[in-house]
Amino acid sequence: MADETAPWQMVEYEGFEIHVAPTQINASDDAHAPSAADMRYTYVGYVCHPGADPSIPGHVVPFHADGEESFATRDDALYEGVHVGRSIVEGTHPDLTVLPLVTGGV
Repeated sequence: MADETAPWQMVEYEGFEIHVAPTQINASDDAHAPSAADMRYTYVGYVCHPGADPSIPGHVVPFHADGEESFATRDDALYEGVHVGRSIVEGTHPDLTVLPLVTGGV
């Protein structure tokens, strides 16, 4: 997916896997490291069938935080990413769906 070195977390939900990688937005070198109060986090993620290969096109539904959306902690970003993944699986997300995964046979 987007960043193979990201710390991916996986949650099983209703027959799918939700993979989320929370990342620090303003990471920089140690000389200009932001204070703890200035650190913000975001996430990228994808939904797939168990065991699917995310490198194969059409085997995942990718998603990410909207625009400038950021979170105070890594755990907050992870929680929101899992929440968005669940909405994709449930069919309540306004733009994304697992329908191609179900009908495409992957």
